[in-house]
Amino acid sequence: MLGKLSSPEIEKLLRKEVVGRLGCSDGKQVYVVPISYHYDGEYVYCHTHEGLKVEIMRKQPVVCFEVDRLQDMGNWQSVVAHGRFEELTDALLRQEALQKLHERILPVISSETTHLSPDWPFAPVELNKIVGVTFRIRLEEKSGRFERSQHIATTFFSI
Repeated sequence: MLGKLSSPEIEKLLRKEVVGRLGCSDGKQVYVVPISYHYDGEYVYCHTHEGLKVEIMRKQPVVCFEVDRLQDMGNWQSVVAHGRFEELTDALLRQEALQKLHERILPVISSETTHLSPDWPFAPVELNKIVGVTFRIRLEEKSGRFERSQHIATTFFSI
């Protein structure tokens, strides 16, 4: 069964996941990358380092953000949202964003890119000493789809 996610289901998926895909474009090329995040019901908060995505978003702040959960090929949920990149250079806004990112619940096995500083899992005394670019995306439009199947997933190799 294919269907549309309700607004509460969209919000639940955005809040529950920790990795999404960020899409941005400079008008010549589209660039899509995975990024860890925190969602507070209005904004997606992210931390990264200088690079192509930041360069593109500074020039063209309209972005796309996608999150999905895949149980198997017949059971999945996906949210696509459009919004606006806002680099957080104000010390207080940046600190609040970094605090939210530090407080999110991460999987037991996580990666270097989800760790904001060498002090992880602890927050440094001064969050603004964390190097890198902190930004948020105000999600303006959100839609979601799902598929639910009662069939048991099989492979070509099942006997």
